[in-house]
Amino acid sequence: MNNWDEIKTAYQVARMGTVSGAAEVLGVHHATVIRHIDALEGQLGVKLFQRHARGYTATEVGDDLFRVAQATDDQFNQLVGRIKGRGTDVSGELVVTSLVALAPRMAPLLVEFQQAHPDVMIRYLTGERLFRLEYGEAHVAIRAGNAPDQPDNVVQPFVRQRMGLYASRAYVERNGVPRDVADCATHRFVGHDDDSRAPFNKWLSEKIPEAAVTFRSTDTRALEQAVLAGAGIGFIAVMDADANPELVEMFPHQEEWSGPLWLVTHVDLHRTTKVQAFVNFLKEHSKDWDM
Repeated sequence: MNNWDEIKTAYQVARMGTVSGAAEVLGVHHATVIRHIDALEGQLGVKLFQRHARGYTATEVGDDLFRVAQATDDQFNQLVGRIKGRGTDVSGELVVTSLVALAPRMAPLLVEFQQAHPDVMIRYLTGERLFRLEYGEAHVAIRAGNAPDQPDNVVQPFVRQRMGLYASRAYVERNGVPRDVADCATHRFVGHDDDSRAPFNKWLSEKIPEAAVTFRSTDTRALEQAVLAGAGIGFIAVMDADANPELVEMFPHQEEWSGPLWLVTHVDLHRTTKVQAFVNFLKEHSKDWDM
């Protein structure tokens, strides 16, 4: 067997469950995906998938092959990530991941770093998914919550994420400001739609009646925009809220709403020139991040 492309294609079909999903991930036409699967099954003389109306399900033989393919793919991605980070100059691809809420501060900072090092190509990944540093998916990660405990990661305290409860001036004009937590039941709130482990979201779920959370989203940018549009009271980073005169603080900041952010790198890349240059740059330029 000498065609890794066909194995990789079949692995993505097994992972995504559909030909169209695999085609999107691989950046190829769906006809190419089908051709690769047919060729691989013909070469092996076995069926790797059961076809059904909802997509493709791996057979027992397929599962055996795809476990090996996944391990190989992971190892290759890890090798690529390490190779990309081993240069002696600050150049090439730099992959940074963080919470989407940090994008307004991170994007300008990344641009400034790139201006200082024009040979760097920035990839900035945001979202809820934890990108795996051990497989080369990112060089530097900023993460919230408990300190990451993966054994091959270098974890450093970064900054503390300070959150406050705010509403728009338009909302306050219509509804006033709650006198205390008990009075919150008569107000409308904006909250995360998932079971978020962030301290401020835990407080919201414990203190505010579920029926009062009338606008929900899984996207922190959408939640902030909903607060600004007058949908209700919601949590916003103190640093962002202080810069917006249209926001009114509901209660004095409570420390229990805050949580630490962590700067995470993989041990194999931590000491490389590029990663060290960016980590030092980030630490220096985030000293005044009163979040």
